Amino acid sequence: MDINATTRPPGRPREFEIEEALDKAIVVFSERGYHAASISELKDAMGLAAGSLYKAFKDKKAIFLASFDRYKQVRNAVLDEELAGGENGRDKVSRMLRFYAEASHGENGRRGCLVVGTAIELAVYDAEAAERVDRSMARSEALFETLIREGHADGSIPTTTDPAATARLLLSVTQGLRVLGKTGPSRERALSVVDTAMRLLD
Repeated sequence: MDINATTRPPGRPREFEIEEALDKAIVVFSERGYHAASISELKDAMGLAAGSLYKAFKDKKAIFLASFDRYKQVRNAVLDEELAGGENGRDKVSRMLRFYAEASHGENGRRGCLVVGTAIELAVYDAEAAERVDRSMARSEALFETLIREGHADGSIPTTTDPAATARLLLSVTQGLRVLGKTGPSRERALSVVDTAMRLLD
C-alpha cells in the first residue's frame, strides 16, 4: 500500500507533480518576469487546478520563491555534474564559463535567467528575493575562487592569478552573458566570451 496515498490531504499534488509544475512556472517567470506573470497564466502553465494550486502555495509570491529554489536546485546539480568531469582547475573554470555561455544563446538565452531577472525586478525591495539572489551569486563566486585555487595547486593556473578578484570578474562575465542572452546572440558569439575570459588565467 502507498502510505503517502493514504496520508496525503485530498486534492494536494504529490511531490513529483509539484516539481513538474514548478519547472513550468520557471519558464513563465523567466520569460515574463514576476510582475507580468498572472496567477491565471501560472495555473494554466503548471497544469494544476485552482484548488490544488492554493493547497500547495499560499499566493503568487510563494509560487515564485518555490520556483526560484527549484531552478537553483536543478541548475546547481547540472553544473556540479559538469564540473565533476574536469581534468584540473583550469578546465573546470572553462567548463563553468561554457555552462553559462551555452545557456545564453538561442531559446534558452532569450528566455533569460531567473536569478538575473530577480536581481533586476525584485531584489531591491523584497528581502526574501534579495537573500536568494545574494546566496546564488555568492555560491558562484566562491566556486570560481575554489576552482582557481585548485588550478594553483595542480599547476594549471599561474599562482600570480588573484583568486578572489578573478572570481568576482568571472562572476560578472557569467551574469553579463545571461543578460546578453536576452538579445539572442549566436552560440559562437557566446562561446567567444569564454575564450577571452580564459586568457585571464594565462
